[in-house]
Amino acid sequence: MAQTTRRVAFGERFDVPTGYLNTASIGIPSVTVADAVALAVAEWRVGATVPPQYDRYVAAARAGWARLVGVPAERVASGASVSQVVGLVAASVPDGTRVLAVENEFTSVTFPFAAQENRGVKVTEAPARDLLDAVAGHDLVVVSVAQSADGALVDLDALRAMGKPVLLDVSQAAGWLPLRLDWADYVVGAGYKWLFAPRGAAWLAVHQDAWALTPHAANWYAGEDPWDSVYGLPLRLAAGPRGLDLSPAWFTQVGAAASTEWLASLDLARVRDHCAGLADTVLTELGHDTADSAIISLDLSTDQAERLARAGVVGSIRAGRTRLSFHLYNTEDDVDRVLGALATR
Repeated sequence: MAQTTRRVAFGERFDVPTGYLNTASIGIPSVTVADAVALAVAEWRVGATVPPQYDRYVAAARAGWARLVGVPAERVASGASVSQVVGLVAASVPDGTRVLAVENEFTSVTFPFAAQENRGVKVTEAPARDLLDAVAGHDLVVVSVAQSADGALVDLDALRAMGKPVLLDVSQAAGWLPLRLDWADYVVGAGYKWLFAPRGAAWLAVHQDAWALTPHAANWYAGEDPWDSVYGLPLRLAAGPRGLDLSPAWFTQVGAAASTEWLASLDLARVRDHCAGLADTVLTELGHDTADSAIISLDLSTDQAERLARAGVVGSIRAGRTRLSFHLYNTEDDVDRVLGALATR
């Protein structure tokens, strides 16, 4: 196990190994978040819990995520994964819907729509540079705000100006990028990367003018009063997006409540400048153009990749390239470790 260093970032403490640049795969929780989850497990272990006590964490996580993406909390459904909440949209769009996606988009965004082919739903991919030019002739655009493979950012202002229905995945953006997405038809995102939550929490924001969604995973927790809708018919779901809720993973919601509330309280412009600034320093020193993103993608030789690994740099291989991601707990020490390992020899 890599040696960790206690770091303080934006007022929170993190135990992060120097060289950990893999938040785009899995984020490292703050001490506060990890302690909250550990306490919840300890209470469960001795039978000191009752299920309704977790409702407040579900509500807090919903509200925190809503603030991070700039939408009203009452428009947000709580789910488990991006593919699950995207699946609700995909299964509800009209037959024959023409969907436009970015080429090589993360498949949790595109597969749910491709799986609706038997209803005439057709998904067309376009290179990122051509996305806006290809919007005409499509009914819905689905795209990640920041691409998983390389961190490329979509032009949100231009996309909004096109006037087409959109589904935006913020899984690689919310938590470091300031967002105001109350105009988007659907916004989805997971919590275990940039939001520091355990895996098993995702959210879906639905615009009041978007296509109505069928609650294909209707369950007791989506009831107007969940604890009064556990037995028997008739169907009695909550009004609005909360009627799409999935029964929650309790400990995940405990962590998500702590992390999203804290992140939503920060000056995210400062967070963006910190994260993207570190990433751009690496790009600049290596002779590349800046990207203004917290995620970068490097085309490295086998020898270079091995040198990074020996230096203790933890990243990922995505689309055949080395992906590095910088969050608020990263520092110039991480940058120096990357540049030192890649220095010309």
